[in-house]
Amino acid sequence: MRVALIYPPTADPTMPYVSLPLLTAVLRQAGHTVRQVDANVEGWRHVLRPRSLQRASNRCQEQLRKLEAMPSLSHTQQLHYLALHEALSDAGPHIAAEVEQGIATLTGRESGTFYDDGQYGGAVAALDAAARLLAAAHWPVALDFLQYRSPFSFLDAAQIRTDSKPAMDPFRSYYEADLLPRIAAFAPDVIGISVVFPGQLMGAWSLARAIKEAMPAALLVGGGPALTQRMAPLSEAVRLELLAPFDTAVLFEGERGLVAICEELAAGRRTAGVVVGERVEDLATVPCPHFSGLDLSLYLSPEPVIPYDASRGCYWGRCAFCHYGLSDCGTAPYRERPAARIVADLRRLKEQTGARIFYFSHDSMAPRLALAVARQVRELGLDVRWAGDIRPEPTLDAERCRELAAGGALAFSLGIESGSARVLRIMDKGLSPEDARSAVRAMARAGIAVEAMTFTDFPTETRQEALETVRVLDSMRDELSLFICGEFALTAGSRVAASPSGFGLAETWSVDGDRFRTALFYREQRASKSDRDREAVLDAVLSLSRRFCLRGYPWAGSLSTAHTLLWYDRRGPGAFRAGGRQCVPARTRERLRSRYDVNAMERQAFAAEADIWDRLTRVERAVSPERYRAQAALQPRARPARG
Repeated sequence: MRVALIYPPTADPTMPYVSLPLLTAVLRQAGHTVRQVDANVEGWRHVLRPRSLQRASNRCQEQLRKLEAMPSLSHTQQLHYLALHEALSDAGPHIAAEVEQGIATLTGRESGTFYDDGQYGGAVAALDAAARLLAAAHWPVALDFLQYRSPFSFLDAAQIRTDSKPAMDPFRSYYEADLLPRIAAFAPDVIGISVVFPGQLMGAWSLARAIKEAMPAALLVGGGPALTQRMAPLSEAVRLELLAPFDTAVLFEGERGLVAICEELAAGRRTAGVVVGERVEDLATVPCPHFSGLDLSLYLSPEPVIPYDASRGCYWGRCAFCHYGLSDCGTAPYRERPAARIVADLRRLKEQTGARIFYFSHDSMAPRLALAVARQVRELGLDVRWAGDIRPEPTLDAERCRELAAGGALAFSLGIESGSARVLRIMDKGLSPEDARSAVRAMARAGIAVEAMTFTDFPTETRQEALETVRVLDSMRDELSLFICGEFALTAGSRVAASPSGFGLAETWSVDGDRFRTALFYREQRASKSDRDREAVLDAVLSLSRRFCLRGYPWAGSLSTAHTLLWYDRRGPGAFRAGGRQCVPARTRERLRSRYDVNAMERQAFAAEADIWDRLTRVERAVSPERYRAQAALQPRARPARG
């Protein structure tokens, strides 16, 4: 069979992801002809061209002129107006030239500028402004390098059809001018779309619709972690409703399922509906990923950083909050490639791609496997550096961390979660705050960059316990390279969702109208924090954040990104400790004339928008475009401040 594999927008454009290269290797091993396309990085390169940005700017200006001329603005018109005004103000008249210069900086075409704070910060600011401009031109679509969605994404099949219309898709011109003709010329029997991250879901369905219209004869297959987590909790009937325009989808691990689909088609039988993929128990049987066919020069980095699947699943697998990856609940069972095989693959991938730095893309890597890899890298004298996620186990002492560093370990992200011993116990984390401190200290002293992953608002967590998390992070600020402190979100496949009363929750619910259960809400039996408490916690997090050069995903200063790893490699583990530096340079905003008081409109519209969604999700517990419009119509209109 001839198989085209596509990675859809939107995700990190600075490095490839491992899903397509893995599937490519497995399919080629089975005798199939494969072409893989990273439509994410290609799509971003297309929409960031001067012509595309000028078209987006013209569209925004025309829409803003129409709104400016109106005698008053409804609530939704205010939101549209604010999006246009902010985007045009940030982008300014020279955005195309700034983006071109920014891409030159990020790809290293200008020597040394990638590692310069000012040049790098300016490049990132320009690309983020361009993304806001593209989003405003396709309002109400939200678009950046992490998300691509509408306010009602995936509520039901009708909304999916609405959201996949060409007018809603910033990447449609790329599909029509480039991707679709190229795929059609390949004449594939099967087209697979790998949906890894939630931010790719809307892009995947929009791309699937465009493919099905252009190449109806090809068997269109969806798969990947984000698609699995969306579909796995649903009944068979609802899965089929969500499936269109795909012909079939492979849930969970996709390699063997996709090979079986190709074999069935070769025998004259078209697979339809949802296929449950077979778990690969022995990762030694999975070939080394094939990156051939991907143009690595397109990625917005000065040198390639290559992902690799050293292991799958989580060997602990008991954290009550967790539902991650290719599993219907919790995490998948832990499996790993043999250390000798991992190092041999790294050597092969270095020869093929020229990469020195590898990111182990997995749920969690067992410390003993990390040590085995480090020892073999050192023994063989292989000049590579690598990073990944690891639990802050007590076994990660000073001696072992020195071994890891000597064997190429560049950085580790540690799931510390909380600084409260009680909260960690009810999470079933299996570790204490002192375990985290010990592991961070040992890694930092060995010269390994350490990133801390934490969150607040786990059910029953008090204000003091949340502040304990911030204090623990603050106590390690001279040893940490980066940190994140998010907020707890209830996910359907977690143990908390399965047994809410055991974790202090009075009830959980999904809203009426959310046919595909895209969000899960909850209420505690007893409120653990007030709004003032949450503000105090947020203030403490923001205060600590000022000691680091934190940037948004996927830039340097965000956890586990290609750029962050490159900065660690060049500038050391302290690359993002602020030290008085201005990490995010102020961007000069274009002064736009306006009949409306933009600041007053912003305060009014954003507060009203929050109230509408709170009412729909927590009071009425029902969401639809019609319900939203009814609430929006009740909000005050904005009137011009001047004639």
